[in-house]
Formats: sequence, C-alpha cells, structure tokens
Amino acid sequence: MFMENNSRPAGQGSQGGRPPFRRDDRPTKVTPKEGKWGVAHMYSSKNDTIITITDLSGAETIAVASGGMMVKSSREEGSPYAAMQAAFKAAETAKERGLIGIHIRVRAPGGHGSKTPGTGAQAAIRALARSGLRIGRIEDVTPIPTDSTKRPGGKRGRRV
Repeated sequence: MFMENNSRPAGQGSQGGRPPFRRDDRPTKVTPKEGKWGVAHMYSSKNDTIITITDLSGAETIAVASGGMMVKSSREEGSPYAAMQAAFKAAETAKERGLIGIHIRVRAPGGHGSKTPGTGAQAAIRALARSGLRIGRIEDVTPIPTDSTKRPGGKRGRRV
C-alpha cells in the first residue's frame, strides 16, 4: 500500500479531533468594579518617607502618613519598616473613605539632591499592593533639572 508521510485521516486538522476554538463562548463584556480611585504621592528620601493619598485631581487630601509617625527614633524614619507601616496606615484610612484603587507617584528629593528614591519607597509600594487596594500606574515624578541654578558649596566645593 502506498502511504504519504504527512497524511492524516480525513476531517482532522492539526488539532487532532478537537473542534476549532470559538471566541463567542467567552463573555464579551467585563464589568469594572465601581468605586473611587485616588493618587498616592510618595516622597522618599534617605531620611524619611511621606505618603499622601489624594483624589484624582490632587485637590482633596484623603490620607497622610509618614515614617516619622510610625517610629520613635529619628534615625529609623527612612527605614523600609517605617515606610511599610506608614503605607498600611494610609491605605487603611483611604479604604475607610471609599477608595478601591490608587495610582502611585514616587518622588525623590531631586534638584540638587539625590535623584533616586530612598529605601522606603519600594517597601511602601509593596505594602500598598498588599493592603487590598488595586494599583493602577506607578510613575516617577522626581524633578530633574535640565540646567539648574548653581549648586551650593562655593567654588572649592563643600569642605568636610
């Protein structure tokens, strides 16, 4: 008998014997959960982390918390633990006020200072995600000068 190498029984495609997948079996519309969204403005330097949650326009403040409010010692204000506790507190207040999701705007000192956020920023973002709030966008809004004013320190720099 003569057999072709790539022959299959009639009526079977590359899928074996399964009927082709139909897209109309899926639900066509996804209903979004109703609720308010806000913006979490997060300022994170090496000394402190400040979290302010506002409405989408930024005009009305909903919740405020900082690392300094969570710990007793001033040297621990910028720690990831203090930032995490501040984020949990701010998220709790925001959920009480009816927020279901937030967009996060992270800011470092910028300008003449450090352009990278402190150690508390990442911990605070993770805490906000774990608190039950939905996370929309995460963006960096650090002010970076294109050509700024003269740095402090004089001609010979800061003498230590």
